[in-house]
Amino acid sequence: MLQGTGSDVGKSVIVAALCRIALRRGLRVAPFKPQNMSNNAAACAGGEIGRAQALQAQAAGLAPQVDFNPVLLKPESDRGAQVIVHGKPRHKLRAADFTSRRGALMDDVLASFNRLAESFELIIVEGAGSPAEINLRQGDIANMGFARRAGVPVVLIGDIDRGGVIASVVGTQAVLDRADAELIRGFVVNKFRGDPKLFDAGMAAIESRTGWRGFGLIPWLPCAAKLPAEDAVVLERGQGGRGGKLRIAAPMLSRIANFDDADPLRMEPAVDFAWVCPGQALPPDADVIILFGTKSTAAELDFLRAQGWDRGILAHARSGGRVLGLCGGFQLLGRAIDDSDGIDGPPAQTTGLGLLDVATEMRAAKTVDTAQAHCALTGLPAAGYEIHAGHTRGADCARPMFTIDGRAEGARSADGLIEGSYLHGVFANDGFRREWLRRCGAQDIRRDAGFDYRATVERALDELADGVETALDIDALLACAARPASEKSPPA
Repeated sequence: MLQGTGSDVGKSVIVAALCRIALRRGLRVAPFKPQNMSNNAAACAGGEIGRAQALQAQAAGLAPQVDFNPVLLKPESDRGAQVIVHGKPRHKLRAADFTSRRGALMDDVLASFNRLAESFELIIVEGAGSPAEINLRQGDIANMGFARRAGVPVVLIGDIDRGGVIASVVGTQAVLDRADAELIRGFVVNKFRGDPKLFDAGMAAIESRTGWRGFGLIPWLPCAAKLPAEDAVVLERGQGGRGGKLRIAAPMLSRIANFDDADPLRMEPAVDFAWVCPGQALPPDADVIILFGTKSTAAELDFLRAQGWDRGILAHARSGGRVLGLCGGFQLLGRAIDDSDGIDGPPAQTTGLGLLDVATEMRAAKTVDTAQAHCALTGLPAAGYEIHAGHTRGADCARPMFTIDGRAEGARSADGLIEGSYLHGVFANDGFRREWLRRCGAQDIRRDAGFDYRATVERALDELADGVETALDIDALLACAARPASEKSPPA
């Protein structure tokens, strides 16, 4: 199990790298994250899981499955979240209530873990946040609580790029319960820039102060930027595009979800893509504005208007600019959103941006499914997936964006400049993406040549695995792995 000294230290990408390394060594390997908190989800057979676990599954050569992430928390506000268990919504809880009741989910977590243990030789487990948050230790199912119950050895990851890595690793040991600390077999330092010999003394200092062995120092690996990110916090970095001709701007919504839909556009040489942070105005020279998904659509409208982005979007549309809404963004573009029962956040009925003649009603039954779609205009394939609670109807739905098994999906305005769809992942389809960009005005772009998104992700996974394998003592790490304890430890 890989745990971190904090959030965003690189746990997800290192798990992905180790999955790819194990796969290349001929091991039957699976990823596992007991509890995740993210609105960046992926659809799979049986429901939805965190997007990071879907990527880790890809690294392991597997199709995603709900057992890889048995508990997923999808924040709807600063104090509440939808709780997904084994891929399905179970209930909504305030943060304080979840902290007191999460222990009851341990049986669900262990059931998934034990099923995987019967099918795979190696399971690489990712923790959440940090075990040093000892105020959250009671009832923990994400870090040491799980490790104790499952009898899983732990390796701690520290991030040198944010500074203070010696203190963060040594300090983690200092605050841990003794029985928890005894599960830790060693540590890894991640994201080092420069000559690794300069940190030899640092590694030695951590080893001498903790008694843990160092498994290696991982350098800064630029290929990780080509992989889908787990947390929206990374969107605040690297605002510049690639200097392409088609300018696409996307507001960073307060509950943005499935923002990895932007990755193929962000890496496309023909596109200059920019996230627009809260407090910033939408760029007046954008060719296209995209509203990505959100976990709480009605509340998101209030946030959109508070930023003044509604005025910028409407002015952009009035001047002939293109606007695309995906999932929650599709709902935002309509005339109205009815969430009287609070299915997707606090109960509300609100007026949308009115750029599409559609209205959305939130329903308790949630649509979670993969889809083999086709572009309604060109017939090009556009495989993707759906994760939404809303049902959208209206006159503009007569001009769909896609068809799925003959069913119309999405909507377009009469002039074709405003589009909306519930489908995620469609821009990963190279042919569809290039044709859509060409229609939006991208120059010198061909449908059948150029940037291959899926191949780029695969190469990035291989490059990541190469870098991690070179930096770490993989044989020693694998030697730490043990089968689940035959008898459970005392209650954690």
